[in-house]
Amino acid sequence: MLAKQYRLTRAQDFARLYTEGHSWANNRVVLFKVTNGLDYSRFGFSVSRKIGNAVTRNRCKRLLREVVRLHLADIKPGFDFMFIARRGMLTATFQSTERAVVELLSLAEALSI
Repeated sequence: MLAKQYRLTRAQDFARLYTEGHSWANNRVVLFKVTNGLDYSRFGFSVSRKIGNAVTRNRCKRLLREVVRLHLADIKPGFDFMFIARRGMLTATFQSTERAVVELLSLAEALSI
């Protein structure tokens, strides 16, 4: 589970990501990134009702959270990130989700490796 300090919870933070952030996308996920001025990065996850029922949406969020948790040490500090699931997540395995997220983080120049 992702520690509380690494989670985005306030609506203001999500709104700032939409208005000031830059975005990258592939067929599974959209990534928004903006600087936060902190010594660590924070993450938010969003899955629309269009994707499916609550069980499906929760599975998508769990997959995304686990990928971020495993790569937390490789992600540069000082940014807020938001991951938005797309329909491609419906058939996603853990490995394909991990590849998609790492690809977007690389494009966003957010990986320290």
